[in-house]
Amino acid sequence: VAVQVHARTLVTVCSVYLPPHDVISQQDLDTLVDQLPTPFILLGDFNGHSTLWGSDDTNSRGRQIERFISNNCLCLLNNDEKTYFHEPTRTFHSLDLAICSPALMPLLNFSVGCDLHNSDHFPLIVSYADSGGAIQYPPRYLFQRADWEKFMQLADVTESMICTADITEAVQNVVDCIINAANNSIPKCSPRLKKFRRPWWNEACRDSRREEKKQWNIFRRYPTTENHVAFKRAKALARRIRRRSQRESWINFISSITSSISSKQLWKKVKAANGIYHEFSFPVLNTGNATHSAPLDIANTLGHAFAQVSAHDSYGSDFRTIKNRAERTPLHFTARSALPYNSEFRMFEFQKALSLAHDTSPGPDGITYNMLRHLNTTSLSHLLFLFNRIWTEQKYPSQWHEAIVIPILKPGKDSSNPLNYRPIALTSCLCKTLERMVNARLVFELEKQGCISPLQSGFRRGRSTFDNLVLLETQIRNAFVRRNHLVSIFFDIEKAYDRTWRYGILLTLFNFGFRGNLPIFLKNFLSHRTFRVRMGNFYSDHFIQAEGVPQGSVLSVTLFIIHLSQILNHLPSSVHGSLYVDDLQISCQGSNMHLIERQLQNAVNQLVAWCDNNGHAISPEKSRCVHFCRKRNLHLDPVIYIRNFAIPVVNDIRFLGVIFDRKLTFLPHVLHLRKKCERSMNILKVLSKTSWGADRTSLLRIYQAVILSRIDYGCMVYGSARPTVLRRLDTIHHSALRICTGAFRTSPVESLYNISHQLPLDSRRQKISALYSFRAQSVRNHPINRLSLPAGLRRLYAARPSHILPLCERTKMLLHDSDLNNVSVQLSDFFTFPPWDSPQFSFLNPFSGFDKPSTAPITFKQLFHHHRYQYSSFVPIFTDGSKSDGHVGCGVVFPSDTLSYRLHNCCSVFTAELVAIFCALQEILPSNQRNFILYTDSMSALETLSHYDNRIHPVALEILSVLQFLRKKGFNIIFCWVPSHVGISGNETADVIARFASDFLPRALPYCDIKKFLVSHLLSVWQQKWNLLTRNKLYSVKPSIGLWPALLLRDFDVKLTRLRIGHTRFTHRHLFLGQRAPRCPTCHTDFTVNHILVECPSFKCH
Repeated sequence: VAVQVHARTLVTVCSVYLPPHDVISQQDLDTLVDQLPTPFILLGDFNGHSTLWGSDDTNSRGRQIERFISNNCLCLLNNDEKTYFHEPTRTFHSLDLAICSPALMPLLNFSVGCDLHNSDHFPLIVSYADSGGAIQYPPRYLFQRADWEKFMQLADVTESMICTADITEAVQNVVDCIINAANNSIPKCSPRLKKFRRPWWNEACRDSRREEKKQWNIFRRYPTTENHVAFKRAKALARRIRRRSQRESWINFISSITSSISSKQLWKKVKAANGIYHEFSFPVLNTGNATHSAPLDIANTLGHAFAQVSAHDSYGSDFRTIKNRAERTPLHFTARSALPYNSEFRMFEFQKALSLAHDTSPGPDGITYNMLRHLNTTSLSHLLFLFNRIWTEQKYPSQWHEAIVIPILKPGKDSSNPLNYRPIALTSCLCKTLERMVNARLVFELEKQGCISPLQSGFRRGRSTFDNLVLLETQIRNAFVRRNHLVSIFFDIEKAYDRTWRYGILLTLFNFGFRGNLPIFLKNFLSHRTFRVRMGNFYSDHFIQAEGVPQGSVLSVTLFIIHLSQILNHLPSSVHGSLYVDDLQISCQGSNMHLIERQLQNAVNQLVAWCDNNGHAISPEKSRCVHFCRKRNLHLDPVIYIRNFAIPVVNDIRFLGVIFDRKLTFLPHVLHLRKKCERSMNILKVLSKTSWGADRTSLLRIYQAVILSRIDYGCMVYGSARPTVLRRLDTIHHSALRICTGAFRTSPVESLYNISHQLPLDSRRQKISALYSFRAQSVRNHPINRLSLPAGLRRLYAARPSHILPLCERTKMLLHDSDLNNVSVQLSDFFTFPPWDSPQFSFLNPFSGFDKPSTAPITFKQLFHHHRYQYSSFVPIFTDGSKSDGHVGCGVVFPSDTLSYRLHNCCSVFTAELVAIFCALQEILPSNQRNFILYTDSMSALETLSHYDNRIHPVALEILSVLQFLRKKGFNIIFCWVPSHVGISGNETADVIARFASDFLPRALPYCDIKKFLVSHLLSVWQQKWNLLTRNKLYSVKPSIGLWPALLLRDFDVKLTRLRIGHTRFTHRHLFLGQRAPRCPTCHTDFTVNHILVECPSFKCH
């Protein structure tokens, strides 16, 4: 039964019942959709089970409905709520579904009623997602309308402001100066209730709308034909301006998204474009017998709960005794000698800290990073002087002890429980800028001294969650091939951040040998901290945070890692462990389960003892144990206790975003991943039906950021699953590409890959796995580099080929046919130069005022001769790099000698230029001369050397290191840029010897060059496979793989895509209807796109 209901717009509502035992053909379901006027909603009992809508498994009817939803580009409204109660078995199921057109998806809310109403089906409630109307927030600055020139003049931080005797007063003077300047130069939003508007609405939309209303009023008063035409024109113009504004606003948003964006954020933007905003509502909190609903009461209740978690009384009595005894011993951080990390901060450190800061919410003082970046040079210098006063005088401003806490509900938790909120602290941006400079020095010293275990992967340069995942997968694979058990325990540390013992952090720093300004600043940072909770525009009372680190501060993560990483030092040698911040996992393998139990129980006891002595608490209820084993005979699971509480043994565990099952099939993870991606695809379905967000480029970018990034995550681990398991994800990939390109359902997948320029998932997994392996090899002391198989284990894998190899060996097999097999990767030392002593580099450019294309070569020669006359006392050295097909070389020309080397084929010309400079500097080292000038025609190399940062090219890092050493030895080395191919003899000679270099220079390869070469290799393999598909209809149109530009208008782009692929509704719809293919009455052959457009004489006259 179908009815049309007018609710804002005309909506078709169709009630559907599919009997459980009747056979329903796919064609009948598709025909139903063709008959319904859009937009429509399908509601009813479909009698199908699928994990997509919350069932435990998927049956044939469920798979049929999945195909029905996918083939017709429909959106499923259901969540995982149960909709049916089976009384004989007293079980709940999900049988009733709500399916809608994509245009309705962002406008609707879905819920399931809680009362059966004397039925066995719960009611489905579908309602419009009305906007909350208005929300009251604190006034905020409108930076897009700021007068920055006026701000720069008014925000003049003077010397008298920062030279007061009291540090707190000096900081307050700076805050008042900046805030007063902001109030007078940056407008604020109204403190009145905030009215929602669409994000694409601008002045042009407003003016065109006013003109449309004006013409309507004229026509209504004087209904003449002329006025009617004027009104129609104004209406069409307003509609065109609105659509253009929508499209431009959406494209600007799409250009800014990355893989870190979540589906929730994207949905929020899509709904905002439709005028739908999430209604903010204050939660109702329950504390014992009391209920709190007033905003101020809620804020105070949450503040009290947060303060209680970090209070001294929250610890057990035993630890309080240990704590009180330890804190009686003061820690004397006074430095007896000058340590380099205690030196005063320099301007380049300050500027780098500001450049690395993201635009976050301001702290209690209201200052933002945007304001700090727009201060004039004098104000910045005075601000740096103030920071150095805080640093050297070892005093801490009292304002910086306070934070504003924003409570964030933990995912999937009860909103009425105050303990289910995460306290995110907003602190002063001035303070966080200084924290960032201090943190850079602290991390440098920790890494150089090796204070943090290499098995801690959290928030460290060159490390990621993948390290812990690969370590665990490798251990399990090696245990399987040995036919051993491997038992792994995954711990949950309760309130880890909020209960970190501050004295324990300082004691760890003291034991590491830190003295002077650095540890004293950290001590002041951690002491006397207070906070207020903000709910909307309401602020709680002040509360004391007695222990823990403030979540949201720059230093908090580093300080937390310093303390917690020590737990790994207490593991027995037979037990392996890893940490990602506070995600702790340990494992032990062997053939004797009783021995494994004893070893793990001993390890658990030692971990619990360490936690008892350091203020942490391991939750036995939330911790989990998994017994990884592929043995078929019966054997008992291990029983391991945390304080007489047995750790639950489960069949699978979600660890750092990847689900590990006990047989390591990764089937649960793939099913869970597929379910998440299916739901995220609703975004693509909705946008593909809009006039502003449906262009192919935008859809592909969203697919890559939201869905494909989720598939890519951890694929180097779960990619070891069987092909039958991994193929379940291919349907997601293909469906998404069909939506993005608008290709017809019958289009070959090879054509989809080519037209959208997207690799198959199998090739993507190979690329990501190989790149991860090379990336790990470029990081010093990376734990993955120690996972190479010993000879005995390699023979065992060869004797048992059914066992899957670990990642390190799988990667070698992938690269067996490429030039990257057995290459060494150059180490990227992120900590070559300390933050307080960054290398300074500059170069000469005597040709800066001349444009090369419009300047004669003789002019450049004359300029160079004049330059050489000025620097005649310097020995000239010319360097150059060259790259051609199958050859990469570098050359160095000295006054009396030349030097040339051939490099690996995967090296870029940029790397060749840098290697040439590096070789020249090495040759300078034994010379008796002290004045040299190096000439190069690579401006990019010189620019890279002059802009040092942590992501600099490793060869450039070597150059800066050697250059610093040479200058300390008394060498005076100048760099100069020269134009290429203008007749400068030294440069021409360097170019020739680089192109014909024959002596191979054995060097480790930079990761960036390996990455480019690997991607190029995969594309060439893809091209070879595509060349074999000569019968593919797209191949005749697009024989080479490459990205073709997309048309902005979706309808035209879809038609062109279908014509290129050769699959259209007219030529291939018969495959779904079970009919014969349409035939040409003139040529007596089946209709094809090529036949209609090229071959058939009947269509040549059209």
